[in-house]
Amino acid sequence: MTETLFDFGDKLPLEDKLPVAYPERAAWGTGPKLRAWQAEALALYFDTEPRDFMAVATPGAGKTTFALRLAKVLIDSGKINRLIVVAPTDHLKKQWADAAARVGISLDPNYKNSDGRHGSHYMGVVVTYAQVALKPAVHRAKTEDARTLVIMDEVHHAGDALSWGDGIREAFEPATRRLALTGTPFRSDAAPIPFVQYVDEGDGIRRSKADYTYGYGSALADHVVRPVLFMAYSGNMRWRTSAGEEMEANLGEGFTKDVTAHAWRTALDPHGDWIPSVLQAADRRLSEVRRTVKDAGGLIIATDHEDARGYAAQLEAICGEKVTTILSDDPKASQKIDDFSESEARWMVAVRMVSEGVDVPRLCVGVYATSTSTPLFFAQAVGRFVRSRKRGEVASVFLPSVPILMALANEMEVERDHALDREGSKDEDGLDDSLLEAANKEDKASDELTRNKFEALNSQASFDRVLFDGGEFGTGADIGSEEELGFLGIPGLLDTEQVSELLRKQQNKQISKGATKPAPVSDHRLMMELRTKLSKNVSAWAARTGTPHGQIHNKLRSVCGGPAVPQATVDQLQARIDKLQDWFVGRK
Repeated sequence: MTETLFDFGDKLPLEDKLPVAYPERAAWGTGPKLRAWQAEALALYFDTEPRDFMAVATPGAGKTTFALRLAKVLIDSGKINRLIVVAPTDHLKKQWADAAARVGISLDPNYKNSDGRHGSHYMGVVVTYAQVALKPAVHRAKTEDARTLVIMDEVHHAGDALSWGDGIREAFEPATRRLALTGTPFRSDAAPIPFVQYVDEGDGIRRSKADYTYGYGSALADHVVRPVLFMAYSGNMRWRTSAGEEMEANLGEGFTKDVTAHAWRTALDPHGDWIPSVLQAADRRLSEVRRTVKDAGGLIIATDHEDARGYAAQLEAICGEKVTTILSDDPKASQKIDDFSESEARWMVAVRMVSEGVDVPRLCVGVYATSTSTPLFFAQAVGRFVRSRKRGEVASVFLPSVPILMALANEMEVERDHALDREGSKDEDGLDDSLLEAANKEDKASDELTRNKFEALNSQASFDRVLFDGGEFGTGADIGSEEELGFLGIPGLLDTEQVSELLRKQQNKQISKGATKPAPVSDHRLMMELRTKLSKNVSAWAARTGTPHGQIHNKLRSVCGGPAVPQATVDQLQARIDKLQDWFVGRK
């Protein structure tokens, strides 16, 4: 076999041979050296060379590099002579083809189902999941015609629709090898993902099992991804309901779900004062970052086309530069992303193409200006900012100070698997991702509010706090105040420890001036531990009694009181766990 990677017979520890991170910019394609996790995963693969292998690696860690190095070894050794890559979007098809070309593999990203055969000068093709689902027989014939390796990028998309899963299974069942990649391997529905192994660990729930996992926490410790500063903003909101009633609330306070949703949507209204104030703060943050990261760029994640255009106009007035606007129905969207990536322009606004569709390594500052709140969407969105090019780069994401987003920001390091057999429990565990595709197009909450004649009246912004590395910093501040500017002025090129120290100093400065430190929110790690424990106990009781999960949760709420699991307090969760234990031992 031609030596293309490293000597697999060398018994030296990987960390003695390979640096943890690339020494230079190499977000797409392959860099001159492998990251330690990539080398470790490759060594694991080539120990057994299985037919199916699933690698889970956090966004920004370098899944593409790992996959193409694996493919290159198999090609050079003659074990495969065709490569098919399946990607979520048309834009990613071109990125995969470009990355493959850099390691000497020619792939056709423009292949159409009607083409039949691809050109003989190509090793294979790059297609989308939707494309395969339309004509699985065409892709099956191509797969059967050669010793084929199929790489399924962000494989969770294979479960987006029953026809997609069936098509992927039909098309690639005869493949010689299959490699599944994902950075976010969790879904809320119970649609099994083709070629993914599910294992029951004793609680009656089958969960996806990866062959190799490299999570955000590990990548952060290895300096492979950037740490993220979450800049949370609150403020006063006023709106008119469909019944004509005027409502007022502070964003993020513990009101009902409907009030929270309406206050959140009011904040995102491009005609109010909240979003321009946050955009102004984000632009100041970007200017600070560009002092040390000269080409740093920013991305606004918008709910729909109208909002995106409004945000772009406001940003242009703020920064005095043209803003790149990426709309989902724009045929030039892919080229605009490429042009922005290669430029040093400040800002881009995107709709829909935010999950896996935008890969711009220089993105350092983001504004989460959408009311989509699923864990999957949030993780994919934040993943646009964490790609590390050199040690010390820090990402900053501005977001509304609402409980669900604050919890997701605090749980960045939580690793999840795709679970089946969760009948009736989708809403209880908070993983309501089944509407992700619709959310990527235009957020359904916005459409619903529009149908109900919701009207945003007025919004005012205020700085709330910074979430970083499991901690919360800041005591609140007015927009434009010295306190807010102190947090916005954190340098953009620091180690994690230095960032934490500066945040503590800034908070102490606020407190020394008489500010009161806000009461800490519930310990998110304890909350996650209790939710997991409750879920396992509910599953065990369901297995014993045959009662659906949803009915058990409803019974516990009826007996113990309190809201659904995502909104329940520590005490309420513990009370339900205790009640389940009573049931197990026969106590009422």
